[in-house]
Amino acid sequence: MQHSSNTILFAFALTLFAGLSTGIGSALAFYTKQTNKKFLSGALGFSAGVMIYVSFIEIFPKANESLQAVLGVSQGLWATTIAFFGGIALIALIDKFVPSYENPHEIHDLTDVNELKDLAETEGYEVPKKSIAEDRELMRMGIFSALAIAIHNFPEGMATFMSALEDPALGISIAIAIAIHNIPEGVAVSVPIYFATGSKKKAFKYSFLSGLSEPLGAIAAYFVLMRYSSDLMFGIVFAAVAGIMVYISLDELLPTAEKYGEHHIAIYGLIAGMAVMAFSLVMLA
Repeated sequence: MQHSSNTILFAFALTLFAGLSTGIGSALAFYTKQTNKKFLSGALGFSAGVMIYVSFIEIFPKANESLQAVLGVSQGLWATTIAFFGGIALIALIDKFVPSYENPHEIHDLTDVNELKDLAETEGYEVPKKSIAEDRELMRMGIFSALAIAIHNFPEGMATFMSALEDPALGISIAIAIAIHNIPEGVAVSVPIYFATGSKKKAFKYSFLSGLSEPLGAIAAYFVLMRYSSDLMFGIVFAAVAGIMVYISLDELLPTAEKYGEHHIAIYGLIAGMAVMAFSLVMLA
């Protein structure tokens, strides 16, 4: 399956955009006075809606079509189903080996962060370190969060890249959805490092670097998967991508959306994401 250099570069650019959005989360932690929790809840629900809808309506059927062309109807469907749940198992396994204390899915409340920041300025010093925890423990938490996010982002980078190669419009939707979900992960990295060191620059650097694993995933997909590109490989990878995206949506995005806001706001965001994705696919058909 041949792709033009422009398509490949575009896929890389989308993956880079999605990965580096962790830096947006870092900036939000430092430069916003108050978290608009309802907006963030709706945005995360929207992201989940996009990813779930596109996984079941677009990616899974394309994977199944590709595998059935090689293996036949029955075996192709079996292969698609196994690859789909294989993708879920892969990302769940990654999740399992990340301790809950350092897990980036443990949400930091930006409102609390800014209250502490204001208190620090009132008292005349940079950061109220000891009011949170020992500096060393906070630094450890931030670094492990960065490593955990980097591990999570690697398969997401592969998913974004492969999707954009097959369908650039589809790649844009997935990149935006993943970028939205990377924002709170950037917060999870930068907040503990900031309060451990008092350095916004250092906190932003770790947050930024954690997002670089996403384009690294794209590079791995290009040099490893593209070398063995075939309908069989494409079908297996695409089905696994669908599984990864569904797991991320159900395990990360929706619970985080509910934690930030009200249940119905998250659900309305979910439905809106599905609707926007549905109409965009119809318009581009």
